[in-house]
Amino acid sequence: MNIGLLKTDDVLPETDIHDILRNDRRRNVIKCLQDRGREVSLRDLAVHIAEIETDESPPPSNIRDSVYVSLHQTHLPKLDDAGIVDYDSDRKTIILRKPARQVDLYMEVVTRYGVTWATYYRAVGTLSLLTIVLASTDTPLVSAVDPLLWASFFLLAIAASTLYQFWSRRWLYLQQLL
Repeated sequence: MNIGLLKTDDVLPETDIHDILRNDRRRNVIKCLQDRGREVSLRDLAVHIAEIETDESPPPSNIRDSVYVSLHQTHLPKLDDAGIVDYDSDRKTIILRKPARQVDLYMEVVTRYGVTWATYYRAVGTLSLLTIVLASTDTPLVSAVDPLLWASFFLLAIAASTLYQFWSRRWLYLQQLL
């Protein structure tokens, strides 16, 4: 499949995005580049992905070498052709491009504890609603605190969580501004 080079304002078709994200190594490349927010060497990227795949640090050299070769020959050229990364095969460096934001929207956004942000916010919202209803119906202990204070507390919790989420994904938003 030839995806073709994207300009910064082009939209990558959804089928191409799913093709890109179908492979664990390509997803891990995107995640690693997102986390670092800067240019990464192929060697560092291969070591990082091999560590993920083996749960060993440092990873075995044969696995690291296998990851290095597959990234160099297959995955990075595909991501480069799609316009997701800039891969300089001579210098062996990779940097995330602005169109990666399109792909990121299809990746599951997960907290560092393995829970999706959507599940987290749904749980906090449900808990806040339940707490406010219990406080409004004179339920012992919970009703000792005014429902407005409960609502303010949960609003603050959601705001703090949102700020944390934005901070942990800041590369996406900064790249959009630049």
